[in-house]
Amino acid sequence: MDHISLLCDEVWLSSPASDDTPVQMTQHGTKKRHDDNGESHMTKEEFEQAFTICLEEEKSHIPKHDYLQYLVSNNLIVARFRSIQCFIKCRSRFNLSFGTVFYATNYLDRFISMNQYCNIEWKYWMVELLCIACLSIASKFIDTTTPTLHEINQIEDMEHLFEASTIQRMELKVLEALDWRLACNTPHSYVQLFIPNLQYLTLDHLHQQHSIITQLFYLLLGAISDTKLVEFRPSVIAVSALWCCLGGFLSTSASANHDSCLTGFFDKEEKDDLVRCHKIMMEMHWINGTLYKLEADGEYQYNYGCPSSPTTVLLKERNSIRDFNVDLSPFQKHPPRYKSCIKIKEEAEESS
Repeated sequence: MDHISLLCDEVWLSSPASDDTPVQMTQHGTKKRHDDNGESHMTKEEFEQAFTICLEEEKSHIPKHDYLQYLVSNNLIVARFRSIQCFIKCRSRFNLSFGTVFYATNYLDRFISMNQYCNIEWKYWMVELLCIACLSIASKFIDTTTPTLHEINQIEDMEHLFEASTIQRMELKVLEALDWRLACNTPHSYVQLFIPNLQYLTLDHLHQQHSIITQLFYLLLGAISDTKLVEFRPSVIAVSALWCCLGGFLSTSASANHDSCLTGFFDKEEKDDLVRCHKIMMEMHWINGTLYKLEADGEYQYNYGCPSSPTTVLLKERNSIRDFNVDLSPFQKHPPRYKSCIKIKEEAEESS
């Protein structure tokens, strides 16, 4: 019997502050300074420069402007949600980086968005195959130790089993669609930038930083799972999450200073997005350390946690799909180039 099938996570989401220490961002050419504990920090000017560069780069790493409508019209909301839950479970199961979850989500969203003009009739097995491929690519790009394709495919809740050759073909499709540009700015990227520089955001106490880091990661995992937030830029999601988390630790005046520090990088329209995004995030509540999203209509509830000790493990039969039965031709090798909503806005401003 496969040993993976009966494994259960006693703690699905371990503490982000303990097992996923933020890594200082260096791709922007900023110099790092180290304190007596060996921790690296940027100067305030370097922090602002890195933040500005991230804001510019993220324009190339977001889905098409009508992506949310496409998900709704093609009944992909639930499939996307389940894919991201799979990413989160695999992160815990295989001890992957939190960044892997965000990269995999970014690849999945960009790939679906890029193919929305290809007249694809999406089937659930397609999304599951894409889910496995995106997680595999992200883990290889970020983590030093990665799970095998078979191990990923054995995660709970997967309804289909794919041959390794099928997954590899899908990986190539994704890589080609993304032009092999795997480095991207995600909400997690901004958190990596914020955390080592919290002293510039008026926070100096280590216990406060630990609590904020933990809340930030849980809140961001909930944010990328919530389809209503896909319309917001990664920077908006990250700053909104930090805004939510800092509110309980800062005085009114300190909170105002923080808001001014980060929101000063955004224009009026983006600030309006911050307000809307923050309002949605404030509806996410903490109950016994687990993040819940309560929908306004009260009909259902998203639980981003997992029972600590399930009494039973149900093994359901899965559909095995042979490689020769999988046609990936609907996914174009090089999907039509699209313009993000940001690019469209910039071109409109230039022509006016």
